[in-house]
Amino acid sequence: MPAVTLSEIQEARVRLGHHVYVTPCPSTDHFVGEVGCRTLYMKLENLQRTGSFKERGALNRMLVLSEEERRRGIIAASAGNHAQGVAFHAGRLGLDSLIVMPLRTPLIKVSSTRSFGAKVLLHGENFDEAYAEAKRLQAEQNRVFIHPFNDPYVIAGQGTIGLELFEQVPDLELVLVPVGGGGLASGIACALKSLNPAIRVVGVQAEKISSMKASLEAGRVVELPPGNTLADGVAVRRPGTETFSLMQQYIDAIVTVDEAEIANAILRLLEQDKTVVEGAGALPLAALLNGKVPEARVKNTALVLSGGNIDVNLLSRIIERGLVKDGRLMRLTVMMPDRPGALAGFVGVIAEQGANVMEIHHNRAFLKGPLAEAQVKVTLETRGSEHIAELLTTLGARGWVVAPDL
Repeated sequence: MPAVTLSEIQEARVRLGHHVYVTPCPSTDHFVGEVGCRTLYMKLENLQRTGSFKERGALNRMLVLSEEERRRGIIAASAGNHAQGVAFHAGRLGLDSLIVMPLRTPLIKVSSTRSFGAKVLLHGENFDEAYAEAKRLQAEQNRVFIHPFNDPYVIAGQGTIGLELFEQVPDLELVLVPVGGGGLASGIACALKSLNPAIRVVGVQAEKISSMKASLEAGRVVELPPGNTLADGVAVRRPGTETFSLMQQYIDAIVTVDEAEIANAILRLLEQDKTVVEGAGALPLAALLNGKVPEARVKNTALVLSGGNIDVNLLSRIIERGLVKDGRLMRLTVMMPDRPGALAGFVGVIAEQGANVMEIHHNRAFLKGPLAEAQVKVTLETRGSEHIAELLTTLGARGWVVAPDL
C-alpha cells in the first residue's frame, strides 16, 4: 500500500469522481458572536448519501480491489457509519459484503446498513469486540477486510474533504475535526498541511474514550478501557498505527469534550442552525462553544460535521434534557386539599402566568400523608429560568407550597 501523501489524496479525489458528494460548506452567523471567530463555516458531511463522511474512504479502498479480491467478497467492522458506506458502495459495485456491528449500535444504522444489501452480524459490546469477530470471520471466509480507518486508501479517501475545504473556505486558518480512530483527522490534516502549513488542524475527541489523545501524549499507540459516549461513532479504544503516525506529523492539537457538552452542541445545531448531527458530528462545535480552542478567536474557522445518523429516540431525550437545562421544561410537585376546585385553582394560576401544562398526574391512593390531601405532579412548558422564578414566586404568594423537580 502507498504512503498517504497529498498526491495519494488527489488521486483518491479523481477516483471517487461523482460517486460521492462534494458536500456544501456554508458560513453561519449563529455562533460567531458567541465564540469570537472572524467567520465560521460548517462542512456538512451529514449530507452524504449514507449520512456520513465514511463512504469516501470505504469507496476509495473498494475501487482499488483486484478482480480476484472482488470475487472473494468484503467484510468490515463498524459502529455504524463505516458499515453504511461499505454496504452502499459494495451494492453499487456488485460486491458481496458482510458487516459486523456492536450489539448496541443505534437501530437506524443497523437498518440502513441492511437496506443497502449487506449481511449484518451483531456481535460484541463495543467496536473492538465487533472488530475481533470480523477479523476471525475474514480468515474463515477468505474475504477482504475494509478497515474503518487504519488503511492508507481509506485515509486518502477521507482526506478529500481537506481538498474541498481548501477550495470552499476563503483564507482558511483553522479546522476542527472529530477524532476516533484518526482516519478522518489524519487525512484532512495531511491534505491541508501539504497545501498550506499555516492552517491549524485541531482534533476533538469524546472525553470518555480519547484514545488518540492518550496515544499522542504517550508517544505510542495505547489502548483505553471501554467507554460509553453519545459520540458512538468515535468510540475507538485503540487508534491505528497508520493514523497515529500521520497525526504525530500533521495534527496541531487534540482537545476533549464531555457528554453534556456534546448533547448541548447537538441541540444547538438542531435548533439554531437547523442541522441534524450525531454525537461525533457535534464534537467540533462542542469544543468551540466551551472554549476548548481559544485560538479560534478572530480566525476563519471551519467545523467538520462528520455525520448525521442519530437515533431518533436518543435525539428526543437530548432535546427534552436540553429544554430542562434551558428552563423551557420543568416539573413541579404540590400537595393540595383533596376537594372540588383545588386542582382547577392551581392550574388556573399556572395559566395566568403563561405556562403551558404538558402533563399532569393527580395522585390520591398512593400516599402516606393525610387522607384529605392529594399530590399533583405537573410538567410545564416555560419560557426560561426567569419565567420559572416568576411562576414559583406567584404560586408561593397564592399559598401553594410547591417543590420543583431539579
